[in-house]
Amino acid sequence: MLLKYEQESKQITVLLTNLSFPNGVALNKDGSFLVFAETTKCRILRYWLSTPKAGNLETLAQLPGFPDNIKRSPRGGFWVAIHSRRCKVLSWILSYSKLGNALIWVLPVDVITKAYSVMSKYLGSGLALRISEEGVVLETLELESGNKMSSISEVQEKDDHLWMGSINMPFLGVYRL
Repeated sequence: MLLKYEQESKQITVLLTNLSFPNGVALNKDGSFLVFAETTKCRILRYWLSTPKAGNLETLAQLPGFPDNIKRSPRGGFWVAIHSRRCKVLSWILSYSKLGNALIWVLPVDVITKAYSVMSKYLGSGLALRISEEGVVLETLELESGNKMSSISEVQEKDDHLWMGSINMPFLGVYRL
């Protein structure tokens, strides 16, 4: 679900339902839309907050893997942390919404996350993408297999460095841009 909270009235409004494992949220630079990851469908969605498009939902980018979080880049666009690359079997299962949603409801989130972690060992590890506000890939950072930084869950750009977090690692990774 995507929810809206009004601080003054303390009211919560449901904006979107029936999302497939929504994750992370970031506003664009002028605040006209927000973006968030729909993890199991390997995509970034854009929800318009203002302009004549207000209330509309669009697919901003289809990704090569399972996005975890998304942060705005100070150089424009957004950094997306890719937990693991998409594999054909899991993509096929999750493409059938009833089957994919059943798996999400039946299996605890930590089991799904562990499955993604195992896949990342075999399908490459350490992937982050910077996408534009139009969904175009601007930069790709892919760390080599065997690198200690795997299953990236967070990417934050600050002072010409990328700070990366992982649900599997007890440390932060830092990459100089």
